[in-house]
Amino acid sequence: MLKLKNILLLTLLCCLSFSLYAQKSTVRATIQPSDILIGEQAIINVEVIAPKGRDIIFPVYPDTLIRGIEVLQMLKPDTVMTEVMTISQKYVVTSFDSTLYHVRYMQVIDGMDTLRTNDFGLKVSAPQLSEQSLAYLEQLKNHQTDSIDFEQLQISDIKTIQDAPFVWQDYLEYLYIPLIIFLVLALIGLAVYFYIRKKNKGYFFTPKVVLPPHVVALQELDKLKSSKLWQKGQEKEYYTELTDILRHYIDRRFNIDAPEMISDDIIAAVHLATDTKSATDGLSQILKLADLVKFAKYSPFADENDLSLVNAYLFVNQTKLEERPTLEEQKDGAADGTATSAEGTENKDDKKQS
Repeated sequence: MLKLKNILLLTLLCCLSFSLYAQKSTVRATIQPSDILIGEQAIINVEVIAPKGRDIIFPVYPDTLIRGIEVLQMLKPDTVMTEVMTISQKYVVTSFDSTLYHVRYMQVIDGMDTLRTNDFGLKVSAPQLSEQSLAYLEQLKNHQTDSIDFEQLQISDIKTIQDAPFVWQDYLEYLYIPLIIFLVLALIGLAVYFYIRKKNKGYFFTPKVVLPPHVVALQELDKLKSSKLWQKGQEKEYYTELTDILRHYIDRRFNIDAPEMISDDIIAAVHLATDTKSATDGLSQILKLADLVKFAKYSPFADENDLSLVNAYLFVNQTKLEERPTLEEQKDGAADGTATSAEGTENKDDKKQS
């Protein structure tokens, strides 16, 4: 019976110890990165895992963590709630002395208890000097020079304070609601603007102007004439552009796939599509001479080059499709004719009176 009581008492003590241990908070400290250059920054993260509802107080350092490690900023703590409470407190630190620092612990207050973190280290290294700088320092050490030349040391002066780079995500949370309001108002304004413009004018876009085939061809012939390619000795380029202009004109004017046809087939197709023999003869002269220049390396005379351009103008003007004037143009012409007649009548009356 006494043995049974001892077993029950031992079990009760174990459960009580386990319950007390389960309610105890834990703390851990890490630093990233653990190796920095002089003046660079590192982040110390103190993480506390405690039961929910505990009052956790982190240490506040006014300037230094330990001698040589300066505390620049204490960030806002981050708390995660699950079955327990996890709090992370970050410190931004730096150092301006090159050595290996050892932080024995950091204290955290948990209610009436004081918790200590694990120890950690921070290595601070000096910038690597060039061979020229090391050689100049050796001269200074051996008293080979009296003055200090910072250019030979290759050490720059301390830079002024620089502004942090602009990161638009930092301002997004402040501009989120005003930006949404602005976009909504802009969309409403555009909708009202297009509605009013369409209601007043019917359409709010300008249709693309398509020039007739002969207008395009004549404009391109004018450009070719002003370029003076054959006068510069570029006969092959001259006839290549000239035939391309005529091929595209024939394609649009007669619906003949001239860009993909040989010269003889183009001449035969155009001959069937038009009754103007002189125009066909001029086209034949251009295409056959162009084939000789491009494929047989023939060097045409100056008058042949001029004749080819003249025949091209003649072919376009003889085969162009004249557009009928619109009803408004006819009305304008009739009005001009009436005005001319009226002016002529007045002139006749004046002559009679004189």
